[in-house]
Amino acid sequence: MTRPSSPVSRPSSLPVKRHGFLLVVSAPSGAGKTTLCRYLIDIFPEIRQSVSFTTREIRPGEIEGRDYHFIGAERFQQMVDAGDFAEWAEVHGNRYGTSRHVLAESLQAGEDILLDIDCQGAAQLKRTVDSAVFVFILPPSLAELEKRLRGRGTDSEEVIERRLVNARREIVEAHWYDYLVVNADIEQAAEQLKSIVLAERCRAARFTQPPASWYGLSGPNK
Repeated sequence: MTRPSSPVSRPSSLPVKRHGFLLVVSAPSGAGKTTLCRYLIDIFPEIRQSVSFTTREIRPGEIEGRDYHFIGAERFQQMVDAGDFAEWAEVHGNRYGTSRHVLAESLQAGEDILLDIDCQGAAQLKRTVDSAVFVFILPPSLAELEKRLRGRGTDSEEVIERRLVNARREIVEAHWYDYLVVNADIEQAAEQLKSIVLAERCRAARFTQPPASWYGLSGPNK
């Protein structure tokens, strides 16, 4: 995939300060969510990626601390009991959770955060994080989704069938997300995600001061 240069979202000469936002990306397994999220981090290296905790086994090519924090079921339950998660859910027989501390720390510092989670966790955050933006990645068809899952060569037939059942359930939930991106072509889908980030960074409500103050003007902005 071609990697364009990092875009400039606003003039650096202006004393502009902006609140950070949480970009929540969900998708059925096999829709290309992980690849697209890595693309965003390449383009916007200043975006902080929130690394989830999970009880599932590490897969070939994954790196502890980059893809997930891999922990045991007992440790995960201890974190649930301690209220350490902003959201957590059980997906495909494994548990996933997002650190409450990491989210709070980053948003308070004005950082943008990328969070790759399932629909259950996204729904929890929808109720609690006002600054969050929700994006759902869709496959071009269910037939193509099944082809991609089988093409991985890493899952058993039972696991593939379970993922397909869950995919139908997750797609039903896509209607409440803020943006929908159909991943028929990976480069086109990546460009759409990039555009979403740029648009959200320009949202007027995210700036800490009114535009008039940037130019030494007073009075209401009209």
